[in-house]
Formats: sequence, structure tokens, C-alpha cells
Amino acid sequence: MTISDKTAKVELVSCEICLKEVPVNEATHPEADDYVVNFCGLECYEQWKSQDKNPDDKGKKSGS
Repeated sequence: MTISDKTAKVELVSCEICLKEVPVNEATHPEADDYVVNFCGLECYEQWKSQDKNPDDKGKKSGS
């Protein structure tokens, strides 16, 4: 009897927030500004979405 090892290699990506590895075909891919971000689920996506989108402005006062 011949046994064939046809184990499919699954491409993994890291979640943008928790860095958990998830299969590419199960990741959420919101596209923005020519890059793709991946999320393992809605909780991480909502956390990412609620973050300040311009961290360089943190701590700066208006007119400084």
C-alpha cells in the first residue's frame, strides 16, 4: 500500500494587533493607502480601528 503525503502548506500571516498567526484565507484584509493589514477577528479589528491614526501628533500642542 502506498501512502501519499499530500499535506497542504497553509500560508500564515500575523494579526496586526495581537500578532497571532492566522491562515491568509481566514484573515480580514482591510486595504488602505497601498498596504494590507490582517486581523484574527473582529475584536482585534475594532481595537485597531479605534486607535489614533496619526501617532506622530501625540503630545504636540497646537501652534507649537
